[in-house]
Amino acid sequence: MSVLKGVKIIEIAGIGPGPFCGMLLADLGADVIVIERPGGGDLPAAITRRGKRSVALDLKSPASIDTVLRLIEGADALIEGMRPGVMERLGLGPDVCMAHNPRLVYGRMTGWGQDGPLAQTAGHDANYIALSGALWYASEAGQPPVAPPTLVGDLGGGALYLAVGVLAGILNARSGGQGQVVDAAIVDGSAHLMNLMLDLIGGGLGSEKRGTSLLDGPHWYTSYRCADGRDITVGALEPKFYRLLLEKLGLEDDPRFANQNKVSQWPEQKQQLAALFATRPRDAWCALLEGSDACFAPVLAPSEAARHPHIAARGIYSVEDGLLQAHPAPRFSNSPAAAGRPIPKVGEHTEQVLKEIRTPRQ
Repeated sequence: MSVLKGVKIIEIAGIGPGPFCGMLLADLGADVIVIERPGGGDLPAAITRRGKRSVALDLKSPASIDTVLRLIEGADALIEGMRPGVMERLGLGPDVCMAHNPRLVYGRMTGWGQDGPLAQTAGHDANYIALSGALWYASEAGQPPVAPPTLVGDLGGGALYLAVGVLAGILNARSGGQGQVVDAAIVDGSAHLMNLMLDLIGGGLGSEKRGTSLLDGPHWYTSYRCADGRDITVGALEPKFYRLLLEKLGLEDDPRFANQNKVSQWPEQKQQLAALFATRPRDAWCALLEGSDACFAPVLAPSEAARHPHIAARGIYSVEDGLLQAHPAPRFSNSPAAAGRPIPKVGEHTEQVLKEIRTPRQ
């Protein structure tokens, strides 16, 4: 049995972190019913629609709004990613929906949040994490920060926090509480993600000067370009792992690397390691370092990662519906999530879902 069997989520179709949150909940077994525009409209990417049931409704129609409200009556939660005020103008704001279902958890995904000076301003992942401070360390010293697209803000600070908030709200409602609004702002979540780095700063292991903190400046915690133009990473944080890295590289007796944590030496040490790693192709470094406690990994494209022995052994990726997809996570010992769940056509389940709605109100 899936861990979220019996949980029903209504998702108002959108793009980005909202659909990703719905996919995550569907991966874990929730019945996620996504309300989409007839014909698709601004159709979200296919993978984030997997495992859901699709209902096509024109939300500009009063009859469609009434249908959504009837669906909400039997749901645990609703998730939406509209700009603040849009759902209220549609007649589907929290007050209306929770009047129909007082135990409803109403999950709201935005970049800036439901209130504040920027609440009505457009933005994207890079903007939210820039303002929250989460982008600050995403660069070499002296270079402008660049973060992996969508991962830190939309997904890490947005979709995952919305999922946690919705599930926490459902648990509270089922234990005798009432429904409530979950305001999952990416700017909030990405700032919250900074607490580990802020802890390092508070402990004297970091600062706001780029290139001088424990995880953003050392020669032993970064990526390097190899002779064939491909890249590798090292992350030998602990002294015993650092010693092993030096031994593997034949540098254990080199005085230039004797001091692991002298910040003033890091730039020169990094240049020296960069020159060394540039002498051999990536696969040669993999043969030397991979599988050891030197804290090493090659930098792989997703399609290449899918073929890596460790990734393949865990079955992390597969090709479904012609698309390379990552399987559900996390894993449960007694409730395995189903891989390869189908991606619905827009409106595929409209008739089925509408039949499940109880007799219309008199």
